[in-house]
Amino acid sequence: MDVTLANFEREVIHASREVPVLVDFWAPWCGPCRTLTPTLEKLERDYAGRFKLVKVNVDENPELAAHFQARSIPLVVAIVNERPVDKFTGAQPEGQVRAFIDRFLPLPHEEEHQQALAAAQAGDMETAEKHLRAALVLDATYDEARFDYVEVLITTGRPEDAKAQFALLTPKAKADPRYEPMETALNAVDQAQDLPDEDEIVKRIEADPNDLQARLELANKRIARRAWGPAMDELLEIVARDRTFQEEIGRKTLIAVFGMASAQPELVSQYRRKLSTLLF
Repeated sequence: MDVTLANFEREVIHASREVPVLVDFWAPWCGPCRTLTPTLEKLERDYAGRFKLVKVNVDENPELAAHFQARSIPLVVAIVNERPVDKFTGAQPEGQVRAFIDRFLPLPHEEEHQQALAAAQAGDMETAEKHLRAALVLDATYDEARFDYVEVLITTGRPEDAKAQFALLTPKAKADPRYEPMETALNAVDQAQDLPDEDEIVKRIEADPNDLQARLELANKRIARRAWGPAMDELLEIVARDRTFQEEIGRKTLIAVFGMASAQPELVSQYRRKLSTLLF
């Protein structure tokens, strides 16, 4: 499409948040431009929406031409996430133009991951899970997608599947800040399966409010049934009574629950503030 100064921000800058945008600076009198344009248009069709092609007539848009220093045309500028990242001049053969474009496109497994994140943000967890599985089929070592897949499985109440996926993370995943909270969350759900009924644990706490082990067990039982608020209440009590209990298990588990309860941001924000008050 042709763009001008009036619609450049919308059609190029804003659009580049979603896909790379190639801006072709040209003029009707430019012979090499007439050679390059069919190549760009063919590649736009071939790539089927993976990048966007726009054209700027330098004669009609001198401000844009000056801003991008289009002294020699054709000039093609790649815009990604609102910023120009590379450019080339002259009529290049298709292979070179294709290689230029490929540098800015996400790999297939990354595209699946991006679609999963978009679906999750829209609340469509079924579609998000489908794309996460596809990403991991394309690259089984793609820890970013596997972390998100584990989170989906936890939040949709499938702890056994979540544990199986967590075990498939690569060794380097242990350096990721999400690793420890996720491991803590899975351990909490796992331990809950072997614990007595909640009523029995509550009686122990009523008999001894300082029984922090009982409070931890009660929190784990509530985590397993996704009762986030009551679980976090017990974890806060542990932090308040003895922050160092079992190597700060109360604080660590709270942070893990923040991730599991991310679909309830107001609730999480409320308990984050409570935790901050206790710690500082």
